[in-house]
This record gives sequence, structure tokens and C-alpha cells, in this order.
Amino acid sequence: MKKIEFFRHCIDDKDIERASAVLRSIFLTTGGEVAEFEKLFAAYTVQEHAIGLTSCTAALHLSLIALNVGTGDEVVTTPMSFCATANAVLHAGAAPVFVDVEEGTGNLNAELIEAAITERTRAIIPVHLYGQMCDMKRIRAIADKYRLHIIEDAAHAIEASRDGVRVGQLADTACFSFYATKNITSGEGGAVTTGNPLLADELRMLRQHGIDRGAADRYTKRYEHWDMPLLGWKYNMDNIQAALLIGQLERIDMLHKQREETWRAYEEALKDVRDAQMLRTIAGVQHARHLLTALVPAPKRDRLLWALQNRGIGVAVNYRPIHLLKYYRENFLYKEGDFPIAEEIGRRTISLPFYPDLTRDELAYVVQVLKEELNQ
Repeated sequence: MKKIEFFRHCIDDKDIERASAVLRSIFLTTGGEVAEFEKLFAAYTVQEHAIGLTSCTAALHLSLIALNVGTGDEVVTTPMSFCATANAVLHAGAAPVFVDVEEGTGNLNAELIEAAITERTRAIIPVHLYGQMCDMKRIRAIADKYRLHIIEDAAHAIEASRDGVRVGQLADTACFSFYATKNITSGEGGAVTTGNPLLADELRMLRQHGIDRGAADRYTKRYEHWDMPLLGWKYNMDNIQAALLIGQLERIDMLHKQREETWRAYEEALKDVRDAQMLRTIAGVQHARHLLTALVPAPKRDRLLWALQNRGIGVAVNYRPIHLLKYYRENFLYKEGDFPIAEEIGRRTISLPFYPDLTRDELAYVVQVLKEELNQ
């Protein structure tokens, strides 16, 4: 029986050597490597400022805090995401307000946003699901009309663009993840980008308890007293994480091209598989190709998950909708039927092995097993 992992990272020997060099140095926390990564990441995402953090969740949380979204406020977002998106809103003291998603993409349906806006709404968090950008031009127009902030959850979408717009260019901030299964990874880690220099300065303080001098300033230069103008958190990226990311970021376009080729191979292989439907890629989109999901008949989905695992194939579900998770059902009284399209995707979706070095033989085996099990 073959063994095909759900995900394999693309960290290479040069990345490991760069991280080893940090470990052999004296300074492990936020310092030169983080600054280098931030410069490269800002350039890649075509933003003025990038701030390295511990996670995308931290980026979402700090963005809300820096934009003064808090107690009594509401944030419009999607139920078809990882729970961190809505959890960050709760951590900031605000309330997530869900709207349903597009049937063909799973992305936040921009046409439903206005109906969810109240006098308490302060922000919109679109999630670029699986790597495909939401309709940011439409969302920006709505935000302008109601004077709302936009915080993009771009955990899946570093490489994405749509209608000539890159991730973050129409938002106050964009939030990224470098979690273990992301297109570039440091195991854990994240970043937030912004074009606003004052906001960037505040985010840098908020990531380190709210103090006005980072560790590199305090310990590698002439000593000066620091102060704490803000109440912040402990969310700063360290040099070890940044060292792992720098080389991957330099290779990101090559890795994206390989994922694009693998995606096309899956499309070709799955087109004749009854009951396995891939979500649609919209014209004018550069899809980041983060997760490859197929929609299968809901009554068969869980059995398929276990059958593929039993035959050596790693799988996942991305995602069960947030509003039907126990905490949200019990505390916000959500129920089945509230967001039917998100719920339908949640019942049917299955994520298949997908990464640059997935071989065509491995891909063929995945599709063969899927087809066999669907026919059971």
C-alpha cells in the first residue's frame, strides 16, 4: 500500500542551514532575520509595511485592536473558514456576524454583506478561501459606503490577485499564515501587511507587549530606556522562523508554478470521476493554490475520509462551518439552515494531498482510490 502524506513542506537544505546559523548565533528572538524577511515580504506583497508575528490569528487580533474594533462592535465575516477568523473577533471583544458564501467558490458572498450591516458594524473580514481572492473591489465599495475597515484573512493567499489587485491593496491590513501546511512555512508564524505607516508602528508595538523598543534595539545597541505606551501582547516572530521563511519566499513563484501544474493535473484526472466536483476558479484570478478540495456526496463524505486514510492517503476537511461548532451553537444559538451554502460545502468537502513535489503517480493513485471508493 502506498503512503501519501496530506502535506509535505518545501523546506530545503539551504533553509535549514540559514536557521542553523541563527541557532549558532547569540540572538534568537526578533532581530535581523525578521527585519530581512519583513522587507522581502512587503516587497512581494506590494505593501509598504510587513510585520512578522506568531500566527495569522495574531495578525487578525492585532489588526482589530489597532483599528479600535472592540466591545459592542460587530464584524461581518464568513462561516466557511477556520475557526481562528471568528475567534479573533471575539478575542478583540467584538461579535462576528456571518453571511453566507458563494456556491461556486466558497468565498464570502459580497452581495449579502450590506444586509448584515448595522449601526454597530465596524469592519469586514473577507477570507480568501483555499487561495482564491474574494471580490475585493465590490467589498471595498461597500466598506467605503458605510465607512468600515477591511481586514483581509489571507492565510491561504500569499500569491493571489484578482482583477489586477493584489492581496491587501484594498484593505487596512492583510493577515498571513506560515503554519505547517501553508505554501511557505516556519511551522508556526504569521505576518500582517499595511500601507499605513502609523498603523504599522502601532502593530509593531502591539506585537511586543506595547513597548516602544524591540529586543534588538534594547540589547544590541547603546542602552536607552524603553516605555510602554500601549497594552499589547506577546506575538512577535523570532529569527529562527524568519530564517526558515526567507529562502522559501525567494522560491515562492517557482513553488506556485509547480502547484499550478499539479492543480491542472488534478482537474484533468477528476473531470471524469463521477460525484467529485472541484470548486470554480474565477476568470481574472491568480489563485494561490493552497488547498485542493473536492465536493463529494454528503452521505459518502465521512466514509470516504476513512477509506482513503485506510489506503494510505492523507486527507482533511476544510472546513466544517464555524457557526455549527459547539461553542458558536451554544453561545450564539446558531443552527443548521442559517447559512445553507456554507453548510452544504461543509458536508461535502474533502481536501486531497496537494503540494509541489506530489508525483503524478501519487496523484493518479489518489484519484484511482477516490473513484473506486465513490463507486462503492
